[in-house]
Amino acid sequence: MNHRIAYRNLPQLFLKARANLMSHFRPILSRFGLTDQQWRIFRVLDEHGQLEPRELCDLCQISSPSMAGVLKRMEELDLIRRCDVKGDQRRVLIALSEQGDALMLKIAPLIDMQYQHVEQAFGSEAIDELIAALERFNEVKTEAVEQVALD
Repeated sequence: MNHRIAYRNLPQLFLKARANLMSHFRPILSRFGLTDQQWRIFRVLDEHGQLEPRELCDLCQISSPSMAGVLKRMEELDLIRRCDVKGDQRRVLIALSEQGDALMLKIAPLIDMQYQHVEQAFGSEAIDELIAALERFNEVKTEAVEQVALD
């Protein structure tokens, strides 16, 4: 078969790798009633403490309209709390609630154990190389890559 594009489908490979990796963690998330998007928010809030919704969108790779719905549901489940920013009524910070923090304490050891299983299956060197390559890839700014001229 004659391929019209010479390069491998990198976005498709990323999506497949993500799906494969998440298949190892999804049973844990499902056990605790969390979706992938909610878990991304949990991880980021656990790492950063509290953030504005726009920061969460960027770090979690969730669109603003989707984020609004996910945060609303998480707040209704008492997994997160909204905090007003003193001196600026337009801004709000999102943080894990006490219940969300307690849930994170239950899930974290299971996630760490699953990472150990993944590392055992693929090798710690391969995982370290993959992480380093992805970090380098993500450090390149979009503006640094020349765009094809579209007439």
